[in-house]
Amino acid sequence: MSSGHLQRLLGFVKKPNLPWFSFFTKLIAAQTRRSACRLDRYDRVVEAGVRARRWTLVAVCVTTFMLLLDITIVVVALPSIQRRFGASLTGLQWVVDAYALTLAALILTGGALADRYGRRLLFMVGVVVFTLGSLLCGLAWNITALDFARALQGIGGAALFATALALIGHEFRGPERFGALAAWGATVGAAVASGPLVGGILTDALGWRWIFFVNIPVGVFAFAIALKRIVESRDVEARRTDVRGLLSFSLALFLIVLGILRGNAHGWTSGLILTSLIGGIAVLLLFVYLERRQVRPMLDVTLFRQPAFVGVSLATFCIAAGMFAMFPYISIYLQDILGYSPLAAGLRFLPLTGFVFFVPLLTRRFAARVPLQVMIGVGLALVAGGLALMEGLTAGSRWTALLAGFVVAGIGIGIANPALAAAALRVVDPSRSGMASGINNTFRLSGVAIGVAALGAVLESGVGSSLDGSGYTRGLASAVSSSGLRAVAGRPDLVRPATAAFASGLNHLLLIGCGVLVVGAVATVTLLRTPAPARVAVTEQAAP
Repeated sequence: MSSGHLQRLLGFVKKPNLPWFSFFTKLIAAQTRRSACRLDRYDRVVEAGVRARRWTLVAVCVTTFMLLLDITIVVVALPSIQRRFGASLTGLQWVVDAYALTLAALILTGGALADRYGRRLLFMVGVVVFTLGSLLCGLAWNITALDFARALQGIGGAALFATALALIGHEFRGPERFGALAAWGATVGAAVASGPLVGGILTDALGWRWIFFVNIPVGVFAFAIALKRIVESRDVEARRTDVRGLLSFSLALFLIVLGILRGNAHGWTSGLILTSLIGGIAVLLLFVYLERRQVRPMLDVTLFRQPAFVGVSLATFCIAAGMFAMFPYISIYLQDILGYSPLAAGLRFLPLTGFVFFVPLLTRRFAARVPLQVMIGVGLALVAGGLALMEGLTAGSRWTALLAGFVVAGIGIGIANPALAAAALRVVDPSRSGMASGINNTFRLSGVAIGVAALGAVLESGVGSSLDGSGYTRGLASAVSSSGLRAVAGRPDLVRPATAAFASGLNHLLLIGCGVLVVGAVATVTLLRTPAPARVAVTEQAAP
């Protein structure tokens, strides 16, 4: 090639203003800009999705905190409520059970409604109803009005509980889900931990009514988050509401709890109590029959053929009936037997409730690698051990006799709570996570309702037996069971027998609770070894 040809070639290559060179340069630049725009839009979409998930988790945790706080905060205020209204033990039990029973009865229907009409919508309705119920509780003029207002709280709480885990299950997948459930479990712990303390502070400083008024600003905040941040989701296959299932299940629970609550007063062999208990069981069997005939039941009873589902359900029921239902009676012991103020009683709950809060946070990375049956089984076994350590109270015992048991039980609850929530979401189709959430919380709240009723009956019977042996009347047993030493005010000769009788009755409760937790632990380890069969997820459709 001659030098002239080479110079012309080099000159051709060096000229950037040739038409083809300029065209391709502009094309590449334009394509680069479009790619950058697409990446920027993708990044914004991803970031918006992350923010939406975070706000969803915030809303769920805030409302869960409010709901569970309302259980534990009431526990410390029960003696003050009893003094204000002169309520019997049954009246005090209904303050807890009117809330827990309504929750348990409606929560499955709440899950079905959430799947059908939208989880965000039902969540917002639940916030409004619960906040209104809280206002009416604070304004209650007698124990009956308070119990009815608590039932209204339970209606709103059912909608919130039913959508809590469902919203988490819809927004989070994979490792993110376990992290979200750990945060939810820590929130449960925070509510349990702060409830007695906050209840004590509010009751001492402002009066017991403020334990309900405090829910109002929390409800307003949660509603605002849901309105602006939460994305709607529903199950596209949900078509109708299971009204017959709702009515039969609600009636069955009501009759069973009513029979247990009134058994001591009317006699366990009386026509009223036998009719209530047998009728409740019969209606429960009718509920199972009706659900088997439903195409889309609110409770898929065929799930009971799966050992994993039975194990999760039993474990959830046992920790509620054996441990959480114990709190009202421990509170009465601390305040009305040992003489502590509501604030002082709340502070003495901290060795238990503090571990419930911190354990999920400290173990969440480790827990993600451990089989769920191990976490749940170990957690329930520790709670059983904690109750066993508390047993042995005498007339001369101080609150420190409960200390070791509080610590061990708190660690156990902190281990079991997140694992139970994670297991609940694995036993049904992902598209029916609303039902999964409802089932889990139904067993939990049924355990609380039945546990409070049953343990109260055992406490009153134990106190009565102890006082009968000392020559005192059965009427005194009922008064001591509900109001402690205030029932023998002005009678110094009765102080020690009443203290010994209540301690004896509480020892019976602790042993029964321990046995219930052992059953739950054994059921978990045995049944959760069999994994739930895999299911094909139905695509979720976001509402416009």
